[in-house]
Amino acid sequence: MPSHPPAEITLVLSASAGIVAVAHGERYRWAQTALQRVGFQRRDNGTSALAVNDPQAARDTVHQLIRTARRHQATVTASSRRYLGDIADEMAAHLPGQWSARVGVHSHPVWQHDLVPWLWDAGELIRAVQTERLPYTAVLTDGTGIELLLVERPGHQSDYLLGAFAPNGFDEHVAKTSPPGSIVLPAAPEQAARAIADRFLPAYHHALHARRWATVAFALERIREEYDTRQAVKESGRFSDASPLDPGHIPDLEGQFADFAWQEFRNVLTHAPALLDQCRPATTGRPEDAAALQRLRDALVRGTGILAGWNARLEDLRETPEVLPAATYGEAKAERDARVLPVIEAWLADGEVFLRHQARAAAPPHPLAVRDHGVLPLPPALPTPPGASPARR
Repeated sequence: MPSHPPAEITLVLSASAGIVAVAHGERYRWAQTALQRVGFQRRDNGTSALAVNDPQAARDTVHQLIRTARRHQATVTASSRRYLGDIADEMAAHLPGQWSARVGVHSHPVWQHDLVPWLWDAGELIRAVQTERLPYTAVLTDGTGIELLLVERPGHQSDYLLGAFAPNGFDEHVAKTSPPGSIVLPAAPEQAARAIADRFLPAYHHALHARRWATVAFALERIREEYDTRQAVKESGRFSDASPLDPGHIPDLEGQFADFAWQEFRNVLTHAPALLDQCRPATTGRPEDAAALQRLRDALVRGTGILAGWNARLEDLRETPEVLPAATYGEAKAERDARVLPVIEAWLADGEVFLRHQARAAAPPHPLAVRDHGVLPLPPALPTPPGASPARR
């Protein structure tokens, strides 16, 4: 990141707020002190503002700010751009649906790096966040889970960069798929909104579809591998290292598979509903798959109910004032496992038809019509009950 003064103040004009000031740098508090001393008012989003009802008084205050900032070892720069918050609000107003915008201030240089793990981008935007100084940014959200990051494009007088934050409900170590690439936007908000709606959002939904498909496919593949391994061990009476299976350990073997399958199947419960909604068997040349898809939908309904019941049961157990008895937890888990196993087996039976022939061929809906599925909350994991044995294959 290029060298900068220890404390900086950037001034931008806002149609609604007047003169907006952003204090930043490793010693940004020096800049904040200078702003406070001359009468700038701190705002909830981390910026400061000065009304311009009296233009001459505003000019006098800015001149005073320059002198005061110098005494506090801070520099003052007037930006030729419009306030990013205004630009983001206008873009949001021109996007289809119910979009809103908010500004985030990254006063200390390291704060903007907190954005990096959440960005779903491999293009110019993430490189700018990693290497350039971005004192403030804006986030556009549609209220259904889509969040887009908007920044002033470094090295350009008027362009902007826009990309996406990663959607919720995905395990970063499970599905590695290509993110939607960030795009360059013009300064005119209406034109920028058109580029977002026509170019970026379709790419976002295609990337989201691919990521959901990969997540569900990976979960089912892992469950099937464990399922087949368990069956082979039970039928042969030996583990993969040729050591014999003690018949008394079969309940442990079943319990280990149930724990593993439950953890993996929650990804199916989270991401498969949206994929199923996009399947149209009649258009794939395989209308006979409709029956299999209906069985999968029915299984998902049962699985979602089991998950909701399990979450509620965990809350009840956590509210018990005494120490959680291992037997009580074990009984609840055994009931859950018995109920969910037929659901998982239904997905193992028809999952290949769904993934290979229907979900892969399905196209995500147009952004104007999409309303994303909510992500089911995943409960915190409880401690391993006493006496549980490690997995063995």
